[in-house]
Amino acid sequence: MGRGRAKAKQTKVARELKYSSPSTDFDALQQELASGDPFSRRTVDDDDQVDSRYSEYSYDER
Repeated sequence: MGRGRAKAKQTKVARELKYSSPSTDFDALQQELASGDPFSRRTVDDDDQVDSRYSEYSYDER
């Protein structure tokens, strides 16, 4: 019997998300993306390394 209240709340939140225009701080976003944290992103070299146990199964597209 308590499902109606929860569904109404979900509908309200979904409607707010759909029709609201959130303000985005693009300066903070740019600063976060440009930060030099080496642990936050993968490099292309990570994909090029193949574990020696599986090297016979690797596929090189070059």
